[in-house]
Amino acid sequence: MTNPPDPAPESLTAFTALLPFSLDGFQRRACEALAQGHGVLVCAPTGAGKTVVGEFAVHLALEAGRKCFYTTPIKALSNQKHNDLVRRYGPERIGLLTGDQAINGDADIVVMTTEVLRNMLYADSPALHGLSHVVMDEVHFLADRMRGAVWEEVILHLPEEVRLVSLSATVSNAEEFGGWIKTVRGDTTVVVDEHRPVPLWQHVMVGRRLLDLFDYRGSGPSGRDLLVDPELLRHIAHRREAERLVDWQPRGRGRDRQGRQPSLYRTPGRAEVIGVLEQSRLLPAITFIFSRAGCDAAVKQCLRSSLRLTTNEERARIAEIVDRRTADLNGTDLVVLDFHQWREGLLRGIAAHHAGMLPTFRHTVEELFTAGLVKAVFATETLALGINMPARTVVLERLVKYNGEQHMPLTPGEYTQLTGRAGRRGIDVEGHAVVLWNPDVDPAEVAGLASTRTFPLRSSFAPTYNMTINLVHQMGPAQAHRLLERSFAQYQADRSVVGLVRGAERGERMLAELAAEMGGPDAPILDYVRLRAQISERERAQSRASRLQRRQAINDALAALRRGDIVTISQGKHGGLAVVLEPARDADDPRPLVLSEHRWAGRISSADYGAAAGPIGKMTLPKHVEHRNPRARRDLASALRSAAATLDVPSAQRRRGRGPVDGDVDPELISLRNRLRAHSAHSLDDREERARVAERYLRIERDNEQLRKKIASATNSLAVTFDRIVVLLTERGFIAPGDTPTVTEDGRLLSRIYSESDLLVAECLRAGVWEELDAAELVAALSSVLYESRRDGQGTGDGSDIPTGRLRRALNRTRALWADLRTDEQRHRITYSREPDTGFVAVIHRWASTGDLASALAAGAASAAGGTASSMSAGDFVRWCRQVLDLADQVRNAAPSPALRATAKRAIADVRRGVVAVDAG
Repeated sequence: MTNPPDPAPESLTAFTALLPFSLDGFQRRACEALAQGHGVLVCAPTGAGKTVVGEFAVHLALEAGRKCFYTTPIKALSNQKHNDLVRRYGPERIGLLTGDQAINGDADIVVMTTEVLRNMLYADSPALHGLSHVVMDEVHFLADRMRGAVWEEVILHLPEEVRLVSLSATVSNAEEFGGWIKTVRGDTTVVVDEHRPVPLWQHVMVGRRLLDLFDYRGSGPSGRDLLVDPELLRHIAHRREAERLVDWQPRGRGRDRQGRQPSLYRTPGRAEVIGVLEQSRLLPAITFIFSRAGCDAAVKQCLRSSLRLTTNEERARIAEIVDRRTADLNGTDLVVLDFHQWREGLLRGIAAHHAGMLPTFRHTVEELFTAGLVKAVFATETLALGINMPARTVVLERLVKYNGEQHMPLTPGEYTQLTGRAGRRGIDVEGHAVVLWNPDVDPAEVAGLASTRTFPLRSSFAPTYNMTINLVHQMGPAQAHRLLERSFAQYQADRSVVGLVRGAERGERMLAELAAEMGGPDAPILDYVRLRAQISERERAQSRASRLQRRQAINDALAALRRGDIVTISQGKHGGLAVVLEPARDADDPRPLVLSEHRWAGRISSADYGAAAGPIGKMTLPKHVEHRNPRARRDLASALRSAAATLDVPSAQRRRGRGPVDGDVDPELISLRNRLRAHSAHSLDDREERARVAERYLRIERDNEQLRKKIASATNSLAVTFDRIVVLLTERGFIAPGDTPTVTEDGRLLSRIYSESDLLVAECLRAGVWEELDAAELVAALSSVLYESRRDGQGTGDGSDIPTGRLRRALNRTRALWADLRTDEQRHRITYSREPDTGFVAVIHRWASTGDLASALAAGAASAAGGTASSMSAGDFVRWCRQVLDLADQVRNAAPSPALRATAKRAIADVRRGVVAVDAG
């Protein structure tokens, strides 16, 4: 007889009574652990309903008369969760803090970005009093390279009595992550659930035909050993054959007048794809396009087609929501924002969604999509990060995305995160993921992405200037070391060290055994073999040097060739005589243009010119040689052969056989060889047998040394970085030296600056660099330490678009402080602070001065034309304005001068207006 399940705690029973659905098993397990006073880590797929556990923490805090903070990685998620909780508990009990928005911040339940909570902890804010629960939504974001460290700072600094609720997407090392949380937070229940509440079916769209990716016969979509559907492979093979046949068709047969292939063999357009999905009842759909411009272009393509996805009644509801959402925007700005085309797309059920959109527009799209009124959204991957916009279907146009530096294939984790949006719980019985086929798409590759379940969570934690100064201020270096040792980064490093230590110990045992076999670690044969190794390394070094000398001699010879010189090409398929038509342009990589006796014309390099000989003769050339003209090449090749007939070519070739470096003239090498011949082990009868044992000993010794270096690096990396930063901050006067280092007044200023360029901002403030600026100039100067141009390889401009001389001088002083800081960072081997970027200076100065959106964006376009920034979207404009507002608010609180604090206050008012103020967040 089985025991009945334990009754649910009263608090959980009361909470579930508020829900329109019953809890899944993993939700119930996590909530019961919370009710019993445990912390919890919940890892479950996107859309599984993890946030219910966070909402139960809110319920527990309210029930006990305590506080709960609900943190998210991005402001959009904070806004969304704030709205959800307000609908349930009312606006008077729920607050919102996102850096540039503060609503009811003293409420019992406050939704906030994780950075806001980190700043509260460092400032020991009174708002922390009475805090019983902290929910960390999307906690796997701690792997983010730029902002992930904030999560670990919060987890490490939260008071011990606070219960932590960590919500994560599925990661393969959940137990490792949970184990770390238990070590730093105490009793924590880890709940892992890989079951998707809405099954996900995988498809490939080939042309206009939708085919299954896997052979699902006899198995559901969650099967682990599914094979690629043979019908998909056959269909792709037929398509490739058809394309091959079309390629062989002459113009006019099977092609249009431009020679293009018929539409049957092209990837369907966006409107066609949405049309196929509509016919298959697979809308609403999110199509992920890894480009903002691509998302906007997709909407325009659909608008040029006859595609309409909405009824008259839906269009009326859409119009009402759009007009309500945009009521606070003035008419002039709406024209600049291309409002009417955006609205027309919404009325037809089509929209884009990306960070370049005005927040008001983006939030309107979210509301309409959630309400089922917009049926097709073209989005960048930012939508996949927790924003509650599930769809019936997710479409991936490509399996490659640009990561800011290069185009890289999607990882299995990214694929799962994106396709996880498919399948609306409580609405759809199943979700669908569709990959658009093109000749570069391999079904086996797609199958690998769709079936891989290994997504390890890796820490990105590393000490920063602000973190270091706050740790020194709060606990001193020794205790700070102990805190760093408790980080997830160190926890992972220590776990990896276990295997390294075992390897090193195994190596030490093998060394002891081999030493005993040779007669001890000081056996003569070991010294003898070490001498041989030194000689071999010296010979390799000499050989490398000889090759470099030969290559340099050849390059010098190539660079010296002049028009009309006759040379011999000794390497490659164009070998033989040649005449120089045009000398080399680049002395570092000389490539003269030549014509060979076989009528080939092209540039040759050191790889073709096998030795350092000069020309073997000279001939007269016409004033202009048309080397691309076959007849001219033929006539010139004939003249070359005639001119060469009088030359002693064989003797020239014999001369070329001598290299520039001959003989062994290294005295160190000669000395080593003499020592080797005189060594006592040199004359041993069994020398080579013993030497083999000694060589194995040296090989293991080298491997062990590498292991020891890795161990030292892993176990001390965070502490070493921290200590280096402490030394730099001490040199610069932010920390007072002594047996117990203390934070100076300048250090307290730095502790209140939370920016990627925190130390540079603090240096500018204490040096008075921005003191004489007016409000518009101040925000322009602040933008230079925040803004990052989107295009690669661009400079920061020549200063021609800087609005005032006073601002130009301030920016020059800011850059000089950065250059000085970078020198110190290089000396202390600390990651460099980011270079100031003036790409947003003219834009925000114009906005703060005029409040005119068209004028500000025009300033951005002018900067782009000057090569300092990419042309700016309204969404980017608002986002950067809000980041500047956040830093201006820090300056208002931290600046040492009352005048600068007053200027910062005016600057905030000048920036926070119009589109920047509307729908903030």
